[in-house]
Amino acid sequence: MLNWAISFLVLALVAAFFGFGGIAAESAYFAKILFFLFIVLFLVSFLTGRSRPAA
Repeated sequence: MLNWAISFLVLALVAAFFGFGGIAAESAYFAKILFFLFIVLFLVSFLTGRSRPAA
């Protein structure tokens, strides 16, 4: 999922460089959503993994 966020970020930067405002804005928006979703899922998996007893 982090790969998707980085891909949309790169697409937004390239589109912004060439002046495609709508595409850049949408790509940046999707990159932001995917990045925060990745962070939330990472924290949830980190906290649930730490709460389990060692096998």
